[in-house]
Amino acid sequence: MSDTDTDGGARVFATPPGVKLGALDQIADGTARNYVLQLRAGRFHGFVVRQGAAVYGYVDRCPHAGLPLAQELDAYLTPDGARVMCSWHGAVFAIDDGRCEGGPCMGARLTPWPVRVDDGVIVTDA
Repeated sequence: MSDTDTDGGARVFATPPGVKLGALDQIADGTARNYVLQLRAGRFHGFVVRQGAAVYGYVDRCPHAGLPLAQELDAYLTPDGARVMCSWHGAVFAIDDGRCEGGPCMGARLTPWPVRVDDGVIVTDA
C-alpha cells in the first residue's frame, strides 16, 4: 500500500523486519519519537512511544483524515503522556493498542508498526 509523499515520492506503510532504529535511551520514558525511513519502495513515516522498557510503534497516519498525527516533531502524546493524540482534529488513541478512545474516528485504530527492543536497541519486527 502506498500513496504519494509530500515530496512526490512513494509513501509506504510497512517496513521489513530487522531494521535497527536506534538505542532505546534515545527516547525518554513516557515520550514518543518520529522515524522516517527511506526504503527501496518509498518513504515510511512512523513513530515509537516508550513506556519504561516497552515500546509501541505506529504508522504516522491518522485513521480519520490520513494526515500525519503530529504537527510538531515528536509531539505525538497528550500533555499528560497518557494517550497518543492527533493534533489536527483532537482524536486520542490508547498507547498499547492504538484504539481511538475519543474524537472523530471512535472505534478506529492506528496502524501498528511492529517494533521490539533487542539488547537495548529498537528494531522493526515482523
